[in-house]
Amino acid sequence: MRRRQRAQAPRLTLSLSAKSYASLSACHSSRSWYRSLIKRGKQAGRSGEQRRKCKGSGCWLLGPNVQAPTSAALVIAVLERSVHTFHSYIIPSTLLLAGLHLKSHLPPPVMAVSRSLRRTNPITYILAAGLCIFFLYFFFADGTSIPRVKTLDAGAKQILSSKDAASNALSPPSLPYIKPKLAEGEVMAPPPVVHYHMNNVTVTGDPIGNRESVLILTPLARFYDGYWDNLVKLSYPHDLISLGFIIPKGREGNLATQQLQERIQKTQAPTNKNRFASITILRQDDEIPVLTSEHERHALSAQKERRAAMSKARNALLFTTLGPTTSWVLWLDSDIVETPATLVQDLASHDKGIIVPNCFQRYYNKDKESMDVRPYDFNSWQDSPTAKGLAEKMGPEEILLEGYAEMATYRNLMAYMADLNGDPRREVNLDGVGGTALLVKADVHRDGAMFPPFPFYHLIETEGFARMATRLGWQAHGLPNYFVYHYNE
Repeated sequence: MRRRQRAQAPRLTLSLSAKSYASLSACHSSRSWYRSLIKRGKQAGRSGEQRRKCKGSGCWLLGPNVQAPTSAALVIAVLERSVHTFHSYIIPSTLLLAGLHLKSHLPPPVMAVSRSLRRTNPITYILAAGLCIFFLYFFFADGTSIPRVKTLDAGAKQILSSKDAASNALSPPSLPYIKPKLAEGEVMAPPPVVHYHMNNVTVTGDPIGNRESVLILTPLARFYDGYWDNLVKLSYPHDLISLGFIIPKGREGNLATQQLQERIQKTQAPTNKNRFASITILRQDDEIPVLTSEHERHALSAQKERRAAMSKARNALLFTTLGPTTSWVLWLDSDIVETPATLVQDLASHDKGIIVPNCFQRYYNKDKESMDVRPYDFNSWQDSPTAKGLAEKMGPEEILLEGYAEMATYRNLMAYMADLNGDPRREVNLDGVGGTALLVKADVHRDGAMFPPFPFYHLIETEGFARMATRLGWQAHGLPNYFVYHYNE
């Protein structure tokens, strides 16, 4: 049987050094790209003995063989017809890196530039170069400067100054270790060691006289001008007050952050002598449950999820901002728009571990046709046998909530103990507390009392905090005739 001889296909002759081939392979992760390039070049050569001159480009396609000068741009012009699938900016960069060249026996003509390359905007290459420089600087440049000290000679002792100590008592230094470049005769200063004698931190009924630091913490989902106006009117020395805020991410959180920062810039301006000692703003990792209206936020079905999220926010804010010199922590909701100017010293004067005022709300009474007040926060209460009986029958993940007709606990609510004309210093013992305005000795939190985001004795958030503090030996107290006022939506 005669074997039918197949005409040999024209070949595209390429010369590629081992070093260039390795570079080309590295650019495309495997040699398959180079092989496919050769294969497509062969297919392009089978088109016959067509002779076509590239006018003005200095390259020729002469039937089965391709000959061109050793120019990367010229290679692009020849191969662009067969490897058209590659984007115009990929081929030039790859070929230039690989050092690909063609055998040529012709004198080198004028260098050719492909049409697609000419159409590429030069700013693309400028931006790419700038991006490369940025990444190189980011990964290889020196990090933040580490405090260093000069020595008289290589064996001398280090000289530390006051600037090497903690700049803020609320935030001891914690720099990452980065090995710096040291000059001859220079050694790196050790991180400062700061000692805090906790026995010297006083928590008394006379916080102003003893210069006791107060940390005011606010979970801030929405910003109210009335809240900030009331805050700056507090008569407690502002140089003893540190503020802490935690704001959820999302559109509303961004707006609240912007509004808060605008007010902070005015209050903390250098010309203002009544500035606060420090302000910390935290942004949460996740969003709070989206509940737009006041009615939706207080619906029974939304309480467990909503208050669990609030607990996590409170704990994150507390654990981040509580410093070793803090004496008192005042939890103040962002929708509390009216309090006595002497709020801090009034509550602290009772010298209780946990104390909470009565939260009311101003509203327009249509029956009286005048402004009136009504109870708002029902989370401050004294427990009842009925509530204890309900808790015994509940599953481990169920919680008791106050202020809902669907869950009648018959607890004694501090909201209904109020006497508008009564003694504002009257105290009552409480088993549960609300968090609209809550003054806590910092030692209570240091002992481990936090806001459980899970059912704790069938209680959650601030009510769970009161139960946890009770287990730690602290008693919660309430002031039924001392009022703060909630914003009315």
